[in-house]
Amino acid sequence: MLTREAIAEQLEAILGPERVITDKEVLKESSIDRYRKVQSVFGIYELPIPAAVVKPADAAQVAAILRFADKNNLNCVPRTGGSATEGGLETIVENSIVIDGTAMNRIVKIDPVSMMATAQCGVNLEVLENRLREQGLTMGHSPQSKPLAMMGGLVATRSIGQFSTLYGGIEDMVIGLEAVFPNGEITRIKNVPRRACGPDIRHIIIGNEGALCYITEVTVKLYRFYPENNRFLAYALPDMKTGLDILRNVITTGYRPSIARLYDAEDGAQHGFNQFAGDNCVLIFMAEGPERIVTATIEGITEIAGTCKGWTAIDPRAIENWFTNLNWGPEKVAQEREFLKKNLNTGFTTEVSGNWDCILAIYENALARIKKDFPHIDDLTMLGGHSSHSYQTGTNMYFVYDYNIKGDPAEELEKYHVPLNAMIVEETLKAGGSMVHHHGIGKYRTPWTKEEHGSAYYLLDSLKKVLDPNGIMNKGTIYPVEE
Repeated sequence: MLTREAIAEQLEAILGPERVITDKEVLKESSIDRYRKVQSVFGIYELPIPAAVVKPADAAQVAAILRFADKNNLNCVPRTGGSATEGGLETIVENSIVIDGTAMNRIVKIDPVSMMATAQCGVNLEVLENRLREQGLTMGHSPQSKPLAMMGGLVATRSIGQFSTLYGGIEDMVIGLEAVFPNGEITRIKNVPRRACGPDIRHIIIGNEGALCYITEVTVKLYRFYPENNRFLAYALPDMKTGLDILRNVITTGYRPSIARLYDAEDGAQHGFNQFAGDNCVLIFMAEGPERIVTATIEGITEIAGTCKGWTAIDPRAIENWFTNLNWGPEKVAQEREFLKKNLNTGFTTEVSGNWDCILAIYENALARIKKDFPHIDDLTMLGGHSSHSYQTGTNMYFVYDYNIKGDPAEELEKYHVPLNAMIVEETLKAGGSMVHHHGIGKYRTPWTKEEHGSAYYLLDSLKKVLDPNGIMNKGTIYPVEE
């Protein structure tokens, strides 16, 4: 095995010293993602710190790094915006190489004729979207991490945005890709609207979480942008079942609002909804697009909601104001860190999905399990959930839990976050849902990877064995560590 010093020296020979970072603080910060945000606030870094963080300029340099790592059996962790939340960016192996794609930050092309945009992996999503909107276009992808997230990481984690009910997830937007595999092979999937040339090989790359390859460039489809036509609807409802019934009827009838979100009373209260909804659940819709489509969508949703009992209309202006300030940028992250340090209180999420026939059971069973079995239930300051991404066959459930940290912050992970996450995952799988909807498996849901995929795990395992036979790509992410 090469020493840390030898790894850094050889990387400098490959890339030049200006692209190799060995500063200890940078290495520490690059050993984790937001799954360990509590530990980072208190300067607790327990994982092996990487040997170096490298910032390649292009796919050729990524290929050179991976060939070097593959030859010397060095673990590589792909990274761009660093906003991941499931431990997928953790360096669990000694002397890992973190490949930071932020220097590959060029918007290659915006094509308003074929309605596509091509961007390198380090392009910030908000920067790209702002450029598109200047031309009357939109990508339609708007996760809360939009000010932080970058194109490579969004595709690698199969991310989803707040307008997904209309535009879909990132997998519905990606047209073509460029990626580099551990042997240094640079692969490009061309940009065409559709083809029937064997399996859709885009999906070998989309969602691989850096466990198979490194994404260097992405091409996505575009849409025309009509912000002047946006219209909100909102209702206070007596329970989640009523809200899920309305959601299901809206979607299965054929309406496609861009936003369709249902909050229980607990989750809604932390967003301030209790000011106008009391202890009720809150159901939110937004329609966007050409004016005639928006009008028809609003009328259709209003008609469907009217067939249910017990709802009260909410002033849509209150919801529009709330939604405008929903995204998380650097300023909110800094505020969160300050609050955590001062109050020893934090919050996390676990997002899952299920078909319409089991999603209510997933919601109810997971909350009941936590209230019954979680040993530190008195430390919870909030426990609730919401649905925010719906489909013809089902929806997601986004569990949210806040808690006071009692004792040593270094013990927070195993005391609170890991068991809460596990209970939700286990109840979801029991009910027939999927253990993760859009944050990725990371390193903390790998104990259930085989159960999630069942007999189809053969396909996932075969991809790893063929594409990364030496196991140098992001060890412990997606694939459970066997030894």
